Amino acid sequence: MVYRVRLKYHKGTIIVDGNLYLPYFSYDPRIRAYRALACYYDQIKRYLDENRIDYEDRVLDLLPFPYISSKVELRPYQEEALKAWMRAGKKGVIVLPTGAGKTVIGIKAIEVVNAPSLIVVPTLELLNQWREVLEREFGVEVGVIGGGKQELKPITVITYDSAYLKAEWLGNKFSLLIFDEAHHLPSHGYRQIAELSAAPYRLGLTATIEREDGLHVDLPRLVGEKVYEVKPRDLAGRYLADYEVERIKVDLTPEEKEEYKKYWSVYTNYLKNRNLKMRSLEDFERFLTIASYDKEGREALLARHRALKIALNSEAKLTLLAQLLKMYRGYKTIIFTQHNELVHRIANRFLIPFITHKTSKEERREILRGFKEGRYTRIVTSKVLDEGVDVPDASLGIIISGTGSRREFIQRLGRLLRPKEGKKAKLIEIVSVETKELQLSYKRHRGRSI
Repeated sequence: MVYRVRLKYHKGTIIVDGNLYLPYFSYDPRIRAYRALACYYDQIKRYLDENRIDYEDRVLDLLPFPYISSKVELRPYQEEALKAWMRAGKKGVIVLPTGAGKTVIGIKAIEVVNAPSLIVVPTLELLNQWREVLEREFGVEVGVIGGGKQELKPITVITYDSAYLKAEWLGNKFSLLIFDEAHHLPSHGYRQIAELSAAPYRLGLTATIEREDGLHVDLPRLVGEKVYEVKPRDLAGRYLADYEVERIKVDLTPEEKEEYKKYWSVYTNYLKNRNLKMRSLEDFERFLTIASYDKEGREALLARHRALKIALNSEAKLTLLAQLLKMYRGYKTIIFTQHNELVHRIANRFLIPFITHKTSKEERREILRGFKEGRYTRIVTSKVLDEGVDVPDASLGIIISGTGSRREFIQRLGRLLRPKEGKKAKLIEIVSVETKELQLSYKRHRGRSI
């Protein structure tokens, strides 16, 4: 048979042989042929089929795959999510709260496709968690790439970092891509994992799509549209623990208030004198660019940092924290902060075990084990427990400081929602009034109910 077109894969792209213009392709003078990103493979084939153009397809070079099945049973909302994904052509993003069973949906998606599958995860902890559950459910050996391991199998779990480095090599070996914590994907580096892959089926899993930089708008192109979403409130009391959120406002000490106003006025006066508005992340990035070469701009940036540090680390917060720890004595409590400096202050003052990004894997494991067994009833942490770590059951969370990120807030809430008979979780935010932090708190809750 004579084909008008031949498609072949080359380092994350599809090259077309044949004197025919096709959408998504652009001319590459180096090879005197047309080339397209591999992520458009499905659309290219659809165009050829719809226009009845004969073509030879040499793009995918799939790993041999055995038939697999699992005994996993889905909850009603998980079943709805999977069906929504299937209706969308086995493409799209599913948004579920932490603890709602996103991994289970991933397992069923692999079973539905029954073809080579690559699961991309942000941390080594999640790498190991996925591998264990996949091997248990499917009874097959699962490959791992990351953390010093290079094991390619028909079902493979890989870190975002490793997938980025190996995207060109992996791009035509899998039919299904699963992106756990899919909000990481749109970053300027990681997006190449999706762009350089010809995998026709894609599933994104996350607790919240939004990114502060706005890059989540690219997820539909990389993975597919959001096909299903459930909020924590929808599952509370049945599949997740019931919960409440409380914001407690505290005043800065007179000395802190004076220092805060002094530094914040340096920052705001600079913006006023330069006619700079802070309405978006792009505005702030422009300010950072100016500050990189302007002495007064650098001083304004440093003043802003010092002012926020005062608001986030106020002594009044620690005084209130002492009262809360006494009030909720015996509650399994996680204390969240923005900076490691405050983690250490709290740990030293209240003799509480702490976990930061500098905590060794062995020490972290021991602290979490002690928390699970009840030897510790409180731990304090910075951002390291927000994502990708299996935190044992806790019923009280106290946010001493954080960003305006809605995603960060939902992830911290998710650490408290593991269901237990009669449990009602509580998340308390401590916020310094008359400071920028109050605005950050409102920003975390923006848009819609949690």
